[in-house]
Amino acid sequence: MPRDATETRSRLIGAAERLFAEQGIWRVRVQEIVAAANQRNSSALSYHFGSRLGVLEAILQEHGEPIDKERGDVWAARGTNRTPDLIEALIQPLVARLSTAGGRCYLRIVAQLSAGFSQWEFDPTHVPANLNAILRLLRDQAAADAKTHRDERVVGMIQLMTASLAERARRIEAGEALDTDAADYAANLVDMLTGIVEAPARTMAANARR
Repeated sequence: MPRDATETRSRLIGAAERLFAEQGIWRVRVQEIVAAANQRNSSALSYHFGSRLGVLEAILQEHGEPIDKERGDVWAARGTNRTPDLIEALIQPLVARLSTAGGRCYLRIVAQLSAGFSQWEFDPTHVPANLNAILRLLRDQAAADAKTHRDERVVGMIQLMTASLAERARRIEAGEALDTDAADYAANLVDMLTGIVEAPARTMAANARR
């Protein structure tokens, strides 16, 4: 790809990333992205990405691939499949993204996609390999008898994780004072997510009392 085209593509991704994070994916118009990227050609985004969804996919891929590689590295370093270690591998690369403006935008964008989280197992094109493997293990280890309940725990865990990270990203961008440092925040998030997976099921407790 020629240098000018590469620069245009990068500008469009950066502008879309910021606008999606600040205003919401579905509220931003294509022409707003083009204008924010300082492009005179009104069809620039359509040329490079096809549509708003196309540039969204590019943003998710640009961040998602290196994050999943880091996730695999953390998992390998932990060397176990204990729930807290799996969750540590799951969130550590995401918490690291809080330190950059682009990373914070990405976290705020992902949280907006919660309507599709329940499809994680059936949409391999959007769920990287290490993420998929970790979620499957967490689902299998969840303290519930029924698979539907274990699935719900995984989805609930993802929803809490992404919402928490997005809110912290927003607060950082807004210059708000944070109650915890990065290490304390990450440790508490691991504890909360572990609780979702490992909390005893009410149905199991009821059966034990019989």
